[in-house]
Amino acid sequence: MATYSRLTRVAAPLEEVWEFHSRISGLEALTPDWMNLRVESVTGPDGEPDPEVLETGAEIQLSMRPLGVAPRQSWTSVILDREFDGDTATFRDEMRGGPFATWIHTHRFVADGEETIVDDEVEYELPGGGVGRRASPLAVVGFEPMFRARHRKTKELLE
Repeated sequence: MATYSRLTRVAAPLEEVWEFHSRISGLEALTPDWMNLRVESVTGPDGEPDPEVLETGAEIQLSMRPLGVAPRQSWTSVILDREFDGDTATFRDEMRGGPFATWIHTHRFVADGEETIVDDEVEYELPGGGVGRRASPLAVVGFEPMFRARHRKTKELLE
């Protein structure tokens, strides 16, 4: 499986960065406008609509139409797990029913004094079986501008 990762340092404390990324408003703020993201619905692990914090088991119905071309793509993002352990915080989400055969996004945050290291890692595979697996490393062409924008926006909003 292919992996993409991007790391940045944010001049904000871990608790603030963690709280921001734990809310649907954080996802909306960090997704570049050119992705044309729509959050269709959010359901908490207990079935509660629009939970304040994205806990393990929460499901987010999303759609996007990058650059306004091609048909709108829809999928469900499920929060697989979430852990805050003093100086480190992590959560993972999985794309289900979307444009990738596999997509697991690990969001890792590490305290470094009053700053936070933000580490995004995506394990992914394009559809199409063997051909998709062989072509998967090429997807970095699309990931890099999106994650670069996300990290730049995180710094802009939290520093």
